[in-house]
Amino acid sequence: MPKTSARLLSLLSLLQACRDWPSERLAERLGVSPRTVRRDVDRLRELGYPIAASKGPDGGYRLGAGSELPPLLFDDDQAVALTLALQLATTAGAGIEEAAERALHTVRQVLPARLRHRVDTLQITAVPVPQGRAEVERDVLVALSAAVHAREELRFDYRRPVNGDGSRRVQPHHLVTWGGRWYLVAWDLDREDWRTFRADRITPRTPTGPRFTPRELPGGDVAAFVTAKFRGVEGWPCRGEVILDRPADEIAEFADDALVEPVDEGRCRFVAGSWSWPALAAMIGRFDADFQVIGPPELHEAVAALGRRCAAAPGSPAE
Repeated sequence: MPKTSARLLSLLSLLQACRDWPSERLAERLGVSPRTVRRDVDRLRELGYPIAASKGPDGGYRLGAGSELPPLLFDDDQAVALTLALQLATTAGAGIEEAAERALHTVRQVLPARLRHRVDTLQITAVPVPQGRAEVERDVLVALSAAVHAREELRFDYRRPVNGDGSRRVQPHHLVTWGGRWYLVAWDLDREDWRTFRADRITPRTPTGPRFTPRELPGGDVAAFVTAKFRGVEGWPCRGEVILDRPADEIAEFADDALVEPVDEGRCRFVAGSWSWPALAAMIGRFDADFQVIGPPELHEAVAALGRRCAAAPGSPAE
């Protein structure tokens, strides 16, 4: 039988790993009697751990949430995972970077020497959010996440570089990260369609709206939905290249999954993809800049066709 101190740590580790533990199963895992488990639970309670017990033939134990935070126990793999997660959190763009740095320093100080050495060998270089990519305020993320969790309609002001700002009324479904940015996936009630909103452009309004029954996301999986939304240049059936008469840093902020490279101080190379050539031509036109089509020929034709269509639209000035 392990010593009492080691057994208490093992018991605490098991209680943290699973919500409910039958008494008999705990005794079996620890190699002791149910009576010993009861005594060890009492010892943990004396140390400040809120452990609830249920009676009956299926009775067991559950580690609850207390008003104070008692010492936590992490196994080796959990400690390594925690330190790596905190390193990544310093680039989350969620206003928690300084807190993550302090938490990482605190965790490292209390690690045993063997684990501290292991963690130090796993140091990563956390690249900050690129300049021009606005961070999301922590309160905004909390508000969006709360609305998703409560399944409450959300109203917010949305800042857009093209077509001006506006207000939205949505049913929020998921808060996700992609490419260093935070996004809200939601059903737009006014447009009756799924939309993906950049969280750094959202200013939530209060109070939130009524509760709603969630719709089924296309494909049934948020990861697949977001991947399809931001599939990258190579993932689109139609891909083209142009030279835009705008500086690269002005275009990159609004380029989504396109490739933007500076040509000179006032121009940039723009490579993007879309589901059709007309859609790609319209995407390029939204930047309000002169451009030169590099290729392919299908993009040349789509740009010319779009130009003719715009010139022939009702209300267009006569030549």
